[in-house]
Amino acid sequence: MTRVEPPRPSDAPFLGVGVGLRPVHYREVLERGAQETLRVDWFEALSENYMAPGGRPRRILGQVRERAPLALHGVSMNLGSIDPLDETYLRGLAELVARVEPAWISDHLCWTGVDGRNLHDLLPLPRTEETLRHVTRRVTRVQNLLGRRIALENVSSYLRFEADAGEEWEFLVAVAEASDCGILLDVNNICVSAHNHGFDPLRYIDAIPSQRVFEIHLAGHSESGPLRIDTHDRAVSEEVWSVYAHAVRRLGRVSTLIEWDDAIPAFPVLEAEAQRARNILHETWREEERDGTAHTRPAAGRCTAPAVASHHGA
Repeated sequence: MTRVEPPRPSDAPFLGVGVGLRPVHYREVLERGAQETLRVDWFEALSENYMAPGGRPRRILGQVRERAPLALHGVSMNLGSIDPLDETYLRGLAELVARVEPAWISDHLCWTGVDGRNLHDLLPLPRTEETLRHVTRRVTRVQNLLGRRIALENVSSYLRFEADAGEEWEFLVAVAEASDCGILLDVNNICVSAHNHGFDPLRYIDAIPSQRVFEIHLAGHSESGPLRIDTHDRAVSEEVWSVYAHAVRRLGRVSTLIEWDDAIPAFPVLEAEAQRARNILHETWREEERDGTAHTRPAAGRCTAPAVASHHGA
């Protein structure tokens, strides 16, 4: 029986498996990129590290972009806060986007500060109708300013609000549908929150519409007493690999990223993690090809997303 491939967003091409771009790896990435010996398909850069005009970081980013596709991932949109959106930040992001032409842009479904103070953490939101309306307005404003859709990432959490109405995955999907944005599905964060709150991570995956998913994140977590903590300082756990395999079967071919933000290892360690993700994707593709579903991978090069107006009917 032929398996029908799940629908995928047209403005999130499949890039393969990538890793986060970190300064400690700049030299190796550029040298091996020039030799065409990198064993990763694309890179994700932290937007805030490259928004200052000129300088070495911006120059390195441009050189990496010449060698591989790139996505921008931010931590400062502060979409859930009651503070006004930071227009200076958004203009700087728009300028960076115009310069490097990323495949897509992402940030987090959370708040990061209030009263002008950045708390340097990704804090969960109460899941209420008021929050849904508030975040939807802000995401729509950001997308209109940038001229393209963004993807929102689910964050890990360690508590619930008394005001919560419904499950986290329901709220994530509701925001994505109301604002017509994409989803960056962090499988590690799902597993962390599932452990901390006692829900089934596969139930979360099964509730996500494939046509909304731009990207998947994989990372490591640590244990602290009864809690799991999203630390990004070690290899992906076996449980996360298992849930990822389910996500690939459920959602189709989604660009996947290995995140490792602390105690960063040598680049070949990241390549080995990326290869494991690639193997899972490949096994799924082979199963689908045997079932009669063909897949093609887009060629490397500049990826330009259509204007956001095409998704809002403007």
